[in-house]
Amino acid sequence: MDTLPGLEPLKTIRNGQRVTPTFSPAEMQRRLDGLRAEMAVAKLTHVLFTSYHNIDYYADFLYCAFGRLFGLVVSHDRITLVAANIDGGQPWRRAFGGEVLTYSDWQRDNFFRAVQSLIPAGARVGLEDDHCSLQVRAKLAAALPTAKFADISAACMRRRMVKSAEEIALIRHGARIADIGGWACREAIAPGVGEHEVALHSTQAMVREIARTFPHAELMDTWTWFQSGINTDGAHNPVTSRRIEAGDILSLNCFPMIAGYYTALERTLFCEHASDAHLRLWEVNVKVHRRGLELIRPGARCCDIARELNEIYREAGLLGRRTFGYGHSFGVLCHYYGREAGLELREDIETVLAPGMVVSMEPMIMLPEGEPGAGGYREHDILVVGESGAEDITGFPFGPAHNIVRR
Repeated sequence: MDTLPGLEPLKTIRNGQRVTPTFSPAEMQRRLDGLRAEMAVAKLTHVLFTSYHNIDYYADFLYCAFGRLFGLVVSHDRITLVAANIDGGQPWRRAFGGEVLTYSDWQRDNFFRAVQSLIPAGARVGLEDDHCSLQVRAKLAAALPTAKFADISAACMRRRMVKSAEEIALIRHGARIADIGGWACREAIAPGVGEHEVALHSTQAMVREIARTFPHAELMDTWTWFQSGINTDGAHNPVTSRRIEAGDILSLNCFPMIAGYYTALERTLFCEHASDAHLRLWEVNVKVHRRGLELIRPGARCCDIARELNEIYREAGLLGRRTFGYGHSFGVLCHYYGREAGLELREDIETVLAPGMVVSMEPMIMLPEGEPGAGGYREHDILVVGESGAEDITGFPFGPAHNIVRR
């Protein structure tokens, strides 16, 4: 298709003033220096990021795809965001480095024309094999026929796993704001109240606190999953309009998102009262949670933590009721941003915990409807690994002594 007169395939849009960034220039340069060190080892001339998480990590820009591709091209002396025309000047106002090449969608594959203009012939290009689709890979090969491609995703993931002081400071605020969401949830819980009403109350409280604490931040993606009764059986079950009943098991899940940085608070609660069967199961899960908090420390292997906690469930006859791993890393991640798969507390992950890592402890068991104590039980705290131990930065209490909500 020919370009339409007056509709350029590529352009630069500088509209308004650049905004106050999330992190300091020194912090962003630290990240780029680390990336370029990886590029030098792998003999790469360029990297093309396409994922939410790496574009946000290296450019402080969280894109909204809406069916369009976004990219970040990094060379040894330049960084350029490739953005879609639909977003106007917002990418330029936000992105670190100041270089933004905007493509229009008046002509098919203008994204690849933009990439082609930034990466010369014969380049050695790092891609994210865990994100770049087969279709995108094929079109890149056609646009850059003499380029050589290599995977950079694992190396970048390892660097993201260890947080800087600025990242940890932001995560601390996130944990604090998640606690605010938890107290808002608790405030709204009562027989006859819909799950959605509890979730809305919590989310509004968190968004308002993010806006107060980070007045220059974009406010997007903060959410709450609040589940009751049978809906607690899955960790990621959506909110419904089911109304809470006395005796219900409840699951509180608060997720404040600040500049793409995810934090969380998750708790088991009950409305008005809990049966003896529910209390027994809850206490076992709390026992696992407490021991897990003790096991997170520098030098511990993720797989060893998982195996020791398995024994507590095994002794209680509940190992088969466990639903997922015992925790994961924090940082630029979300249920659709991706995650740092190399830092999960599972039996198949041998990563050694080190200072600067931030991980959760979140054991969960589930018993299906019809069995005594039916429901899903989950606790979740965030810990910052230090030189000699780990600091729990979650403040909201857990367990039967605190979370049977009576009105």
